[in-house]
Amino acid sequence: MNAGSAATPPPGLRRALTTPLLYFFILGDVLGAGVYVLVGQVAAASGGAVWVPLLVALVLALLTAASYAELVTKYPRAGGASHYATRAFGPAVGFVAGFCMLAAAVVSVAALARGFAGDYLGAFVTLPVALVAVVFLVLLALVNARGIRESTRANAVATVIEVGGLLVVVVLGAWLVLRGEGDPERLVQLGTPEKGAAAAVLSGCVLAFYSFVGFETSVNVAEETQDPRRSYPRALFAALATAGAVYVLVGVAASLTVPTGVLASSSGPLLEVVREAGGVPVRLFSAVALVAVANGALLTGIMASRLAYGMARDGLLLAVLTRVLPGRRTPWAAIAATTVPALLLALTGSVATLASTLVLLLLAVFLIVNTAVLRLRSDQGEPGHFRAPTLLPVLGAASCVLLATQVEAEVWLRGSLVLALAAVLAVAATKRRRRPEAEAEEDEKV
Repeated sequence: MNAGSAATPPPGLRRALTTPLLYFFILGDVLGAGVYVLVGQVAAASGGAVWVPLLVALVLALLTAASYAELVTKYPRAGGASHYATRAFGPAVGFVAGFCMLAAAVVSVAALARGFAGDYLGAFVTLPVALVAVVFLVLLALVNARGIRESTRANAVATVIEVGGLLVVVVLGAWLVLRGEGDPERLVQLGTPEKGAAAAVLSGCVLAFYSFVGFETSVNVAEETQDPRRSYPRALFAALATAGAVYVLVGVAASLTVPTGVLASSSGPLLEVVREAGGVPVRLFSAVALVAVANGALLTGIMASRLAYGMARDGLLLAVLTRVLPGRRTPWAAIAATTVPALLLALTGSVATLASTLVLLLLAVFLIVNTAVLRLRSDQGEPGHFRAPTLLPVLGAASCVLLATQVEAEVWLRGSLVLALAAVLAVAATKRRRRPEAEAEEDEKV
C-alpha cells in the first residue's frame, strides 16, 4: 500500500439529521417506558406529590445535558461518553465509561421485562412474572437476531403511541378536576413515615431520573447531524424540556386522581388513573403501555448488543462477541451475551431495584462526563462549539454524587460488582491494546 492511499481517511457518515429530526430522535429516546412503570415507585419513595421529584430530576438531567452539549459540539463524532473519557483521562477510564453504559442498558432491559409482566399485561391475562420475563426476553433476543430494518415511520409511530398514552393520562386528570373530583392536597404531600420531605424527594429523584435517561445515547448521531454545533444544543434542551413538561403533567394527574397508597402498590400506576377517571377502555390503555414498554426494551436491547459487538471489535471485550449470523449478519453472540445477564437480573430484582441500579451506573458515567468537560477545557476542539458555564458541570458532578448517596445498600452492592468488573476488564483491555503497540515499536527499532 503506498503512502498516498494509507493517508486517505475513511469516508465519514452521511450528515442527514436536521434540528427537527434530531429533536424527535432525542424526544423519542427520552419519552418512553420508564414513566409508565415507575410513577408508583416514585410515589412510594417521595409521597403524594409525584411531580416534585420528576421536576427536580429534570433539573439535574439538564445539568449533565449541558456537559454533553459542550462535548458533542466540541468533538462531533460517534463514541459518546467512552470517547470523551478516553480523551480526558485515558483508555482505562474510557473503557469503564463504555462498560457502564453497556451494563446500564442490560439492566434497563431487565427492568422493562419485569414492567411488561406487571399490571398492564394483567389487564389481559394473569401469568407468573418470572415466566413472562423469560419469554419476553427470549422473544426480544430472537427479534433482535432476526434483524430490524431501520424505519423512521416505525419509530415515529412508536413515539406517537407512547406520547399519546401519556397525554391521555394528562387529559383524564384534567377531566377529573373539572368534574370536581380528585384530591388537590396530595399535590403538596411530601415525605414518608421513614423520611422527611427533602430526603424523600431525593430518594424519589433516583427513580424519577430513570425517566429522563436516553438523551445520552443521542451523542452517537452527532456525526450524522448537519450542523451539530447549532442543532445539537437546541434539539437536546428542547427535547428534555418537552419530556419534562409531559412528565410533570403526568405526575400531577396521577397525584390528583389516585390515592398515594394505591399508586405505590401498582406495577401499572398510570392504569390506575384510567380506572379512576373512566371513559377510556382499560385494555386499550394497557395495550398502549405494553407497546411502549416492549418498544423501549427492544431498542435498548439492540443498542446493548451493538455496543458489546463494537467494543469486542475494538479489542475491548472478548473477540467471540464479534460473531454474526451468516445470513442475517446480526451479532448473535453479543445478543446472547447481553440477554443472559438481563434474564438473570429480571428474575432476581424488582423494577425499583433494577431502575436504581441503572441510575447508579449512569451516575458514574455522568460524573466522568461532567469532570471530562472541565479537564478538556484547554483543548480547543471544533471552533465555535457550545460552551457550558463552568458552574453547570461542577453542579452536574455534585448532583451525581448527591444522588448516589441516596441509593440503597442493596443497589450499591450490585452496582459495585459491575464497577469492579469494569475496572478489572479495563486493565486487561488496556494491556491487550498496549501489546501490539509495543510490538510495533520494537519492529520499527529493528
